[in-house]
Amino acid sequence: MITLKTVRVEHFAVAGSFIISRGAKTAVDVVYCEVTDGTHIGRGEGTPIYYEGETAELCAEAIETRGRQNRPLTREDLLKTMMEGAARNALDAALWDLEVRATGTPLWQLAGLPEPKPLVTAYTISLNDPETMKIDAAKAAAQGYPLLKLKLNGEDDLLRVAAVRIGAQDARLIIDANEAWGDVNLEEMTAALKKLGVELIEQPVEAGLEEALDGRVSSLPFCADESCHVAEDIERVAGLFQAVNIKLDKAGGLTEALRLSETAKARGLKTMVGCMLSTSLGIHPAFHLAQTADWVDLDGPALLAQDRDGGFTFAGGTIGLPR
Repeated sequence: MITLKTVRVEHFAVAGSFIISRGAKTAVDVVYCEVTDGTHIGRGEGTPIYYEGETAELCAEAIETRGRQNRPLTREDLLKTMMEGAARNALDAALWDLEVRATGTPLWQLAGLPEPKPLVTAYTISLNDPETMKIDAAKAAAQGYPLLKLKLNGEDDLLRVAAVRIGAQDARLIIDANEAWGDVNLEEMTAALKKLGVELIEQPVEAGLEEALDGRVSSLPFCADESCHVAEDIERVAGLFQAVNIKLDKAGGLTEALRLSETAKARGLKTMVGCMLSTSLGIHPAFHLAQTADWVDLDGPALLAQDRDGGFTFAGGTIGLPR
């Protein structure tokens, strides 16, 4: 029988600050848990979706409650008994990890995914004034990151992107509006951004108001983030977006994320695999799913002041498994 062994909240400082349209973060609290079969221990981590009302403490309580239930602690049963979110993600990850350790079979084989290799990952440039973003982009480019993800807020965004283009002339660019472009002329904005070399726009409008994109002319593809958490969301966003950002904390674990990825691709949507601020433990399952993605945005651990020991390697703009 598999049982819950440990659950706790852990605190990690951010390197500097992480700024998006919703505000700035200088640290992140994650929920950590362990499950055991009596011999082996599996570990998992989740980052609360704060704008959905989640906190690390509430996630820990949810995991403890699930651990006390007289039900089998399996990935399949989690889908029946827990809502999507960081708590389920942490438990789901721990159960995958336990199976890896108990069977000696690598995660990629258990999940039916390609054997993992280093991947080009986006590096996030936090929302700031144009000059600061230009400097930050130049630093990232100097570190070898070929793909930058810019956080914007609907105000002076073209100036910000133009400044970044000066600072990182050869970089590929992704824009993340974080739902802040409800009043932006998307036809004019996307045409201008395409000239600056932008290739993708994440979540231009508020979740729940996706119909505002219906019939809008865009020079660039839109990627659903806040609008798409689980496989059932695909039916609603297909036709309005051309890609989906799969985040395991939002999907509630790799088990659901695999369903989401398959469903999205069946509808002709491209995929990005992204992450919240997290340690390498938190993005370990996502790294395996990212082997099948069109874009990868797994820089969460690289944005921390200090990662867990034995974490992923970030070099030359790529993320690779620990040695």
